[in-house]
Amino acid sequence: MDGSKLRALRRRAGLSQQELADAVYVSRELVSKWETGARSPNRETLDRLAAVLGAEAQALGGDDVFAELDACMPDGTLSAERLTALLDGFLATLGVRDRCVFIRRYYFAEDAPVIGAHYGLGDNHVRTILARTRRKLKKYLEANA
Repeated sequence: MDGSKLRALRRRAGLSQQELADAVYVSRELVSKWETGARSPNRETLDRLAAVLGAEAQALGGDDVFAELDACMPDGTLSAERLTALLDGFLATLGVRDRCVFIRRYYFAEDAPVIGAHYGLGDNHVRTILARTRRKLKKYLEANA
């Protein structure tokens, strides 16, 4: 997520970090981390931010993360419960590092540099791990959906 966009939208809405934090049920410190790029909101929070700020989630820079996962989803409709069970099963097949990288990207919406810094990996290494994991996820979902 682009923290500078969030900061600009927050200021344009006339909100302090604390007021925005209260509106989306997080701490002011977390809003600060989003604005500096140290953290990124998950999808649910990104949607709440967009609603509070009168913007599209895409304007905050979050859409690309979820577009990556859309390409893995099988044709047809899965219930939320079934998809949750499948994702839990898939994550159990991954090693600890790859599972953590996947979760940091697709739950916390962190960018490759942030993830890489946490695990001592370069950006390209993180992107490679994510690309391989998405291919595995697509195969897993096709086989089990």
